[in-house]
Amino acid sequence: MPFCKHCGKENSVGATFCGGCGQKIEAAPVQAQVVYTNTPPVAQPQQKSKIAAGLLGLFVGGLGIHNFYLGYTGRAVAQLVMWIVTIVSCGFIPLAIVTCIWSLVESIMIFCGSINVDGHGVPLKD
Repeated sequence: MPFCKHCGKENSVGATFCGGCGQKIEAAPVQAQVVYTNTPPVAQPQQKSKIAAGLLGLFVGGLGIHNFYLGYTGRAVAQLVMWIVTIVSCGFIPLAIVTCIWSLVESIMIFCGSINVDGHGVPLKD
């Protein structure tokens, strides 16, 4: 039940004028409800450099460094394992040649724009 601000008389719900003093009854202000959540703020992932990724692929890409940089961890580990197999087999299983060609092709694709997002889907910056 709303009370009159002027005389304090209790009035019925929906009344527009006070029954005691005749003053207009003002609607009570609506209080804002604050909702608290426990979700932490989401950090925006930082964009990786296309030029840095391409140069890493060109110069040390055989070890998968450019893929580690871009967040393609599976590819990077595969390239690293191929190098380890080559070293452990004393070169009898020359998989390092495959990783070098692989990284050369990927660095060209990075420079040309075929690979334009990192492992998390964030676009590469120029």
